[in-house]
Amino acid sequence: MANAVELRGVTKRYDEFVAVDHLSFEIREGSVFGLLGPNGAGKTSTIRMMMGITLPDEGDVFFFGQRFERKHLERIGYMPEERGLYKKMKIIDHLIFLGQLKGLAEAEARRRSLDWAEKMGIGDWMKNKVEELSKGMQQKIQFIATLLHDPPLIIMDEPFSGLDPANAVQLKDVLIELKKSGKTILFSTHRMDTVERLCDTICLVDHGRPVLMGELKQIKSSYGKNSVQVEYEGDASFLQDKTLVESYNDYGNYVEVKLVQGADSQALLRAISKGARVNKFELVEPSLEAIFIDVVKNDEVTTHA
Repeated sequence: MANAVELRGVTKRYDEFVAVDHLSFEIREGSVFGLLGPNGAGKTSTIRMMMGITLPDEGDVFFFGQRFERKHLERIGYMPEERGLYKKMKIIDHLIFLGQLKGLAEAEARRRSLDWAEKMGIGDWMKNKVEELSKGMQQKIQFIATLLHDPPLIIMDEPFSGLDPANAVQLKDVLIELKKSGKTILFSTHRMDTVERLCDTICLVDHGRPVLMGELKQIKSSYGKNSVQVEYEGDASFLQDKTLVESYNDYGNYVEVKLVQGADSQALLRAISKGARVNKFELVEPSLEAIFIDVVKNDEVTTHA
């Protein structure tokens, strides 16, 4: 399958600060790609170079097998992290205006806008002004605007930021439909739960460099089932047992424990049972969030060594 996107050694500097450091990756047509990383890792700088908003100091961006040209933007739907809507415009007029900028006739832009508004549950709001909408609803407008011209490639910077759980699920469902229809999707995020549900491949960047990249299933399986999810009531002192517990993430109602290499999970179960009631004990692949934290932590150690 051909690549919709390819970055080759892309680098961006701001004076002495290197925001993106020789970043390379490929995105297959029809796949969902997650560009991950902590705040300040270089995700937005990368996307801005892809869209031609800024130019790389080194390296090249390719779309659909060709080096980047402005004409490629006609086939891309872009949703920036900084939402840019005109607050005083009526929503329907705003969407028609944005659709016309992408080459749609007024009547077609209106039809598509109304269809998408119904699909996104905001059909009754189309005559309201943008400023009358909540932040989450404004985000839906921006999302619709991204898709109006039916682009084969969709690039979104932190699309789930600011959405409540119900709207986040709705957006996720629409993205799945778009993927099934053959669209290629790239989105940046630091929300690992969303990535695990949606992405085929990921690239984790930290300090502007790729530190983990590949197919999500392969990445998770490569870590093996060396993590245990535990729901318990009582004494948590077992978490301090360095012979069994390498690290852990406490989520309040349960804890995810990474076992020391070679440690016996049954020994951990016995240790927990000494002072706590165990409601759930499951040996699992580590969550992407656990991998994310581990990789970034190790990268920081390496960077500052």
